[in-house]
Amino acid sequence: MPRIRVITTVLAALCALATPSLAQDSYPASVVKLVVPAAPGSTTDTLARLVADQLQQRWGGKAVIVENIAGGAMNVGAERVARATPDGHTLLVAPPAPVSFSHLLYRELPYDPRQWVPVALLAKVSNVLVMRKDHPAGSIKDLIANAKANPGKLTYASQGAGSTAHLSASQLEMLAGIKMVHVPYRGAVPALNDILAGVVDMFFDTLTTSVPLYRGGRVKLIGVASAERAATVPEVPTIAEAGLPGFRSITWFALVAPPTTPAALAEKINRDVVASLQKPDIAEKLRALMLEPIPGSTADAAKFIAEEATLWGKVIKESNVTLQ
Repeated sequence: MPRIRVITTVLAALCALATPSLAQDSYPASVVKLVVPAAPGSTTDTLARLVADQLQQRWGGKAVIVENIAGGAMNVGAERVARATPDGHTLLVAPPAPVSFSHLLYRELPYDPRQWVPVALLAKVSNVLVMRKDHPAGSIKDLIANAKANPGKLTYASQGAGSTAHLSASQLEMLAGIKMVHVPYRGAVPALNDILAGVVDMFFDTLTTSVPLYRGGRVKLIGVASAERAATVPEVPTIAEAGLPGFRSITWFALVAPPTTPAALAEKINRDVVASLQKPDIAEKLRALMLEPIPGSTADAAKFIAEEATLWGKVIKESNVTLQ
């Protein structure tokens, strides 16, 4: 009998070890949802749909869908994924805030960004400061002078409280010594619509969605927020060179899985995502969107996300940004 018990124990252990492998071999077993915590039409949404299409092809036609769950400064959609079964069938595609630093802004957040299982970095894009077309400011120096002459009157939009656009404007306030009024929206599209309508004065947007409006003469671009000028709009100076050295803001997008998702499963999905991003036709589509792919391992994603949390954590602390 003892010998039988030993054999049974060994077999049980072997089965336990084999289970994750078997689960990965059969993945995906059902519809995979890529949750975007913002409204349709945003850069995040566009990128998620491109990734979903590629993964569906790579996984033999098994359904991969994008589900938009907007609201709560992107925290509603993020919470939905955080509470999902960690089997790889519900994943989050998001810009920085819900992935890396929302816990630094909210006292009672229903999920912890530090517990995500990083799957892959997808792409990055420079942010740019967009002004409504009829605003008198034509440069960063003009904007700062205008804000100082009219304290508390200049308005800026964001995709929601705690978003990169919100923190970028907070960084601008901190470095320039000005105070503006924050007007949060539920995504980039409604924010841009109100810039076009003249309801708000400015918005830190991505090059992807703002350059076409700029080329069409519908908005002004007065400063690129990356360290170097953007090849797509070389005539627009960086905010750093225009008078605020050290200013930096980029938007990046990551794919993350619910807490406790097996590392081996995350790595499998990572390999498929990276292979998709490296296809020449996909790279070309990303360039058309002014996105730069940033493929790498799950470890690369974890390191990058941690570094960005540190960067924005400093802005949050020094600007005294706090949200309920």
